[in-house]
Amino acid sequence: MEPLPGDGSADRATRRRVVRCRMCGRPLTGTQSRRTGLGPACDAKLHPAPPDIRTRRHEVEQDPLPGI
Repeated sequence: MEPLPGDGSADRATRRRVVRCRMCGRPLTGTQSRRTGLGPACDAKLHPAPPDIRTRRHEVEQDPLPGI
C-alpha cells in the first residue's frame, strides 16, 4: 500500500536519524562525521595535523671538534 500524499509517512521513512557532535552538539551531515561522531572542526581540535617535518628542523651552530 502506498502512502497517501501529504500524510507525512513518506517523509518519516526517508529521513535519517539526527546524529550530533559529541563535543559541541551540532547536527552532523557528512558521512565521515556521522561515523566518527565529531564534526570537522571538533575533530581537528582533538586530532591536529602533524607538523611539517621542515618546520621541526633548524640549523644549529656548532663549535668544531678539537683534534679533527
